Amino acid sequence: MTDPEAPSGADPLPSPPAHPHRLVFLGTPEAAVASLEALLDAGFEVALVVTREDKRRGRRGEPTPSPVKLAALARGIPVSHRVADAAEAGADLGVVVAFGRILRRSLLEQLPMVNLHFSLLPRWRGAAPVERALLAGDEATGVCVMAVEEGLDTGGVYARRELAIRRTSTADELRAQLTAVGAELLVATLRAGLGTPEPQQGEATYAAKIGPDDLRLEWSRPAIELDRVVRVGGAWTTFRGKRLKVLAARPAAGAGRSDGVPGTLVDGGVSTGDGVLELLRVQPEGKGAQDAAAWRNGARPSPGERLGDGE
Repeated sequence: MTDPEAPSGADPLPSPPAHPHRLVFLGTPEAAVASLEALLDAGFEVALVVTREDKRRGRRGEPTPSPVKLAALARGIPVSHRVADAAEAGADLGVVVAFGRILRRSLLEQLPMVNLHFSLLPRWRGAAPVERALLAGDEATGVCVMAVEEGLDTGGVYARRELAIRRTSTADELRAQLTAVGAELLVATLRAGLGTPEPQQGEATYAAKIGPDDLRLEWSRPAIELDRVVRVGGAWTTFRGKRLKVLAARPAAGAGRSDGVPGTLVDGGVSTGDGVLELLRVQPEGKGAQDAAAWRNGARPSPGERLGDGE
């Protein structure tokens, strides 16, 4: 991630070396681990890994290192939590994968960087490209190896690879595919030589961070759209005033417009603004995940009872 409030008219940033040898790797979540390990397995020297500070889970929990930190320490790579240390590692290139922090111009002037981004730029610049592609019903997404500059994912693209989005793809499944494809593309691009990046072309869209409101199931929407929300992960509604997570669902086969009021529990699932969404697995508030049929048998909804508390 780079600074979206970049000053205009500044001198160009230094170009990355065509064939980098000594790298600094900046990343944090599990999705970045495959790229770090692929670079090491390919023979690239990683002088330093920069990642977020350890996080404490709960008041009494022990601080937990990021997945990237654990992977780096397992391979004997020094780790820092200070972004500024990247410029002092004696590297000729920084590689950024899901780092999640702002990179300032002062650092980019000292250490050129490339970023592995999980979308087909300029579509879905920003924090949540995988989730936004699913929510929008995109038929394809992909990965890009791009130059890091001051704008938000605005740099030129060195290489890209497209990946189809299946109708049943979940965000977790899609992210795993992109992680593997991206790691291969990153290594291949650095091995072949970076060359000159191509400017991004087309209309830019922005992938804002996903929040609870994005994941609330609004039953007036079509079943096909609600299915996408469920496949992102974290979808929820309410039932009798308590939260009900919907972990798995699908549009009912052959469903067209439903005659029921949106949100009504019907034999095939839940009536929506267009069609019926069949619930497969749910998690009631304060309880464990369970098959939707078992939940329904226990809840015994009254005829005409609705999810979403009638909203």
